[in-house]
Amino acid sequence: MPEGSQTEDRFASLSALLVPRSVAVIGASADPRRIGGRPIAYMRARGFGGAILPVNPKRAEIQGFRTYPDIASLPFVPDVAIVALPAALVEAAVAELAALGVRGVVVFSAGFAEVDEAGAASQARIAATAHAAGMRLLGPNALGLFNARIGWFATFSASLESFWPIHGRIAIASQSGAFGTHLFAAAATRGLGTPICVTTGNEADVTLGEAIGWLAADPGTDVIAAAAEGVRKPETFLAALAAARAARKPVIVMKAGRSALGQQSARSHTAAIAGDDAVFNAVLAEFGAVRAECAEQLLDFAYAATQRVYPARNTLGVLTVSGGAGVLIADEAAALGLSMPPLSEASQSALREAVPFSAPLNPIDCTAQVFNEPALISRFAETMLAEGGTESLYRSVLAFFSQTGGAPAIAPGLRSTLGALRAHYPGRLYALSVIAPESRVREYEKDGFLVFEEPVRAVRAIHAMGRIGAAFAAMPPEKPSLPDVVLPAQTPNEAEAKRLLGSAGIAIVPEQIAATAEEAMRAAEALGYPVVMKILSSDIPHKSEIGGVLLDLADVAAVREGFAVLFARARSAVPSARIEGVLVAREIRGARECILGVHRDPCFGPIAMFGLGGVFAEVLGDVVFHRCPFDEKAARQMIGAVRGAPLLTGVRGQRPADIAALAQMLARLSAFATAAGPRLVSIDLNPVLALPEEGGAFAADAVIEIGD
Repeated sequence: MPEGSQTEDRFASLSALLVPRSVAVIGASADPRRIGGRPIAYMRARGFGGAILPVNPKRAEIQGFRTYPDIASLPFVPDVAIVALPAALVEAAVAELAALGVRGVVVFSAGFAEVDEAGAASQARIAATAHAAGMRLLGPNALGLFNARIGWFATFSASLESFWPIHGRIAIASQSGAFGTHLFAAAATRGLGTPICVTTGNEADVTLGEAIGWLAADPGTDVIAAAAEGVRKPETFLAALAAARAARKPVIVMKAGRSALGQQSARSHTAAIAGDDAVFNAVLAEFGAVRAECAEQLLDFAYAATQRVYPARNTLGVLTVSGGAGVLIADEAAALGLSMPPLSEASQSALREAVPFSAPLNPIDCTAQVFNEPALISRFAETMLAEGGTESLYRSVLAFFSQTGGAPAIAPGLRSTLGALRAHYPGRLYALSVIAPESRVREYEKDGFLVFEEPVRAVRAIHAMGRIGAAFAAMPPEKPSLPDVVLPAQTPNEAEAKRLLGSAGIAIVPEQIAATAEEAMRAAEALGYPVVMKILSSDIPHKSEIGGVLLDLADVAAVREGFAVLFARARSAVPSARIEGVLVAREIRGARECILGVHRDPCFGPIAMFGLGGVFAEVLGDVVFHRCPFDEKAARQMIGAVRGAPLLTGVRGQRPADIAALAQMLARLSAFATAAGPRLVSIDLNPVLALPEEGGAFAADAVIEIGD
């Protein structure tokens, strides 16, 4: 990750683009509908207070502003310039602006890296020119940005013909211009304030990560909604996520490119690297950022975050007038892992006395009887909110009232009751599932309630706020110390790989190398029967696929015969393989099989993986990832995150596996992978055998792949 002060300076330098006092528009148009005319028209309409300097050799005046024939004729050096020229003219314009001392430039023009190699070369020259001059460049192929707080609109988006940004504290950062402004327009239709929107286009200089980093420091922004297609300059992206977490600002990310087709589209659209989707999820989770599945969910989560209530130990209490809705809510909470603890027996008994046919467990179904006796709403809700005393059993509360919450005969009294309860029990996240006219919804929101028509969407948003809260509450982990690692010139065989890993403190199953059958028999005698035998060859990394592993060899005769079988199978399957002998290893029984690994992600470097062995990892995909390096605490969290974790912690009377030893191995593997450097392509430890309780964990097989 870049040095902190340098990264912060890079983030801060975006102020030239986001908070300018003057702007030159190169390629300005008198037609407010054209690309070069829209920014001027928008800034005029919204009262930009700075100087606007149109540049166009064919006109003396454009949209009421004096116009200049060329860049050299500008009366002073503007803070920023907008370039709306054909691609062939952009290089010269950027060079002239850089020489003049302009601090920022927004390049609308397309026809660069998103098109072909010649365009990519031109884009690289533009970026180099800007960098040499210390000028920040947004684009090219960018729809631009706006900061509605100061009337600054360096964009040609047609969305502004229909919507102006609403005052608020949500900011949008997007690589795609069209999708970024789609989010802005969708937010406007929901009454969500997004006064800042930055779209980065091809990212020749300014990246999505830098936009997030600037917003993390912006005092007017509370929530950052981001749309990504890939990650350029990953170190900066990570630094931005860390800065946002430190500032307690949620980052909610929607990323395209889940599928192979989607990833291909992302590369051709912005020449970005989409990367592996599971790795991207792991990186977001590491920094407490939340991923949204779609634009609607992105805005749901951003909307919920505007309350600035992030329950670190999130629990959900549900009050409902519909048993069916309560079940729906409970199902979704269970699927997400959002805890819904029941009311105490005493509280349940008290509520049944009030309404004998109610179901006051959690969800707390107070039935439609509350609309005959409105005071019951207060009684049921008060009982739920008071549960647990000052510690509060429920950190989040969702009430399902459906259309009755908007009914003119009911809503005013309900609003008064709920408002009084919220005031008496502050500090919790409150949400309503209500269908009501917009004016009524705004009243509930003014009282401090999130309002969703669909209750499942409410549950997902509440769960997301809890994940954010847990990340904010956790101390950022300290990176572990790294071992000294010197990789060999080429991919090692299994024994050499194990020696390397063993020197970094990774426990290996006791074993010996044998070049002859006699050596194999002596090794087996020394290790103790039964033993495992494996062919040893750096040319055969996956030995089981050729029958190159023999188990349960119980005596001398079995070892002698096994030695011959292994050599015969290896020579038959891979005639050209260099065979160094066999490995004879002690057979460990009664252990849980796990798989640990590392692969080098093109964006984020070495990424560690953990899963249970066999079908759990290979067929069910029950694995978790984490960016390297990390400590044993993070390793334990990884181990507990796999769906099959109960098989390790002990089920049906079985003794738990040695989780501490597994966590230690996983953390040490992550440190080894980081220290090994960029030549390390991957590591596979499969299986790793975790013995019960304090018996330890041992790598039974190891493959290290080394690249150029």
